[in-house]
Amino acid sequence: MHETTPSATFGPVTVYFGDKQGKYPDGNLVVVRGRDATAVFDTPLVANRLPQVLAEADLCILGHVHEDHMAGLHRLQHVPLHVHEADVQAARSWEGLSRHYGYPPQVLSLVRQKIERQFAYLPRPDALAYADGQCWDLGGVQVRAVHLPGHTAGHCALLVQPQGIAFIGDIDLSGFGPYYGDCTSSLADFRRSLARLAELPASVWITSHHKGVIRERADFDAKLRAFAARLDANAERLLQMLQAGPRTLDELVRQRLLYPPGYEELWIDAAEARSIAQHLDELQAAGRVHAQDDGRFSLA
Repeated sequence: MHETTPSATFGPVTVYFGDKQGKYPDGNLVVVRGRDATAVFDTPLVANRLPQVLAEADLCILGHVHEDHMAGLHRLQHVPLHVHEADVQAARSWEGLSRHYGYPPQVLSLVRQKIERQFAYLPRPDALAYADGQCWDLGGVQVRAVHLPGHTAGHCALLVQPQGIAFIGDIDLSGFGPYYGDCTSSLADFRRSLARLAELPASVWITSHHKGVIRERADFDAKLRAFAARLDANAERLLQMLQAGPRTLDELVRQRLLYPPGYEELWIDAAEARSIAQHLDELQAAGRVHAQDDGRFSLA
């Protein structure tokens, strides 16, 4: 029952906090109640502990598509589901989600088993596509989509107006930093999105994971700067890895750039490879790394 679930309310918006402030595999559920309709943003694991809250929903809006944001959709099959046009195919079918992840086939088969078991994953072929700037009028309250790609191609902030409450999804301001390890992820887009987010007209910021709610502009700005700085820190760490001599991408993946040694998950090797490759592209363009003819990378 939701009476036992920690929550915080800001006008028409209520945040129901998942386990450990929504730490993965859980997340934070956002509910926006207007005069005419109620919207839920994403459906993390905590949503399954809130059946009375989900029963209020007239529509569900996904800020982006990943398994941990779809864990309660099986309870909302009668409710319209809105997904950004760049992510919508990943919501509509397993084939679309497979392309979204971009992992090797042998990994994908295990991932499907895991997310069906842990997140009650079900495809939603009825998912409706939305675009940047789309607005939903709930009656005295509007929700506006702000496209902030990078984490996924369709990742969006959802801005509740006129209150200026921003659900910023997996720009979660955690110490881990940005995640850009899937097939539709983009390091370059992430950098641009972080700059755009800094200009978003908001006074309260809600993350899917970790930080939960931030209520002061100075605190938000500091956390956003620290989060963005992890991108350059990752690049510098990669350069340090190459100081020992030329390395192939596979060798760099084994050394780990993002995840700590010893931490294992099905998709980590693929995520490391995708992330490292994007940094290598940036560093080559900047003249700091050289791609050798034998497939190894070295300091320029």
